[in-house]
Amino acid sequence: MKYWWKYLCIILLLYTVVMGFSGPIPQMNILEQSIRNLYFHVPMWFSMMVLMFASMVYSIRYLSKQKIQDDIKASSYATVGFLFGILGIITGSIWARVTWGAWWVFQEVKLNGAAAALLIYGAYFILRGSFDEEEKKARFSAVYSIFAFTMFMVFINVIPRISNSSLHPGNGGNPGFNSYDLDSNLRMVFYPAVIGWILLSVWIASLIIRMKNVHRKIHHLDID
Repeated sequence: MKYWWKYLCIILLLYTVVMGFSGPIPQMNILEQSIRNLYFHVPMWFSMMVLMFASMVYSIRYLSKQKIQDDIKASSYATVGFLFGILGIITGSIWARVTWGAWWVFQEVKLNGAAAALLIYGAYFILRGSFDEEEKKARFSAVYSIFAFTMFMVFINVIPRISNSSLHPGNGGNPGFNSYDLDSNLRMVFYPAVIGWILLSVWIASLIIRMKNVHRKIHHLDID
């Protein structure tokens, strides 16, 4: 029964894919069939936010307890979060091409903020790679992780909401999806999709953590 959440993840994502491409959708001007991307693009960013938050929490735990296992978890969650952020950028670019007529709108605050947030986390991995000493790597990475998550939230949540130039729903004076015809058909797929993608991201991160622990055991390194 301890694997119940993995079975739930598989069921939810199968449901998301099937209903996402074949389920009924409301008739919406401009968005039309591209509204189906709601089941993929938005959950990617929710997954990234959850994992980056988890990375920050374990970074704080490392600074508090100095246990290498916390650093392993922090870096693993950040790695998978970064991957889902890239997927979020890709699906967002596809959506932009359909609805805004361009793969990238340089005047769009949230797009630029998302790119900046990924660059900040890219620097996190560069920072980790610049240290050979494990303890120093973990300590500096933990401090930077706290800064990175703070800036991440500012770039994708704070600045777009106070800006008047964002085209994203719910930003820059544009109504959110809950103000559109987000009917029961969309909700019945969207919420399971969010849960399913988050569970998948956590699943992938847990596998990376296990791989790192196995690596440490093989090389006779300590595991807290």
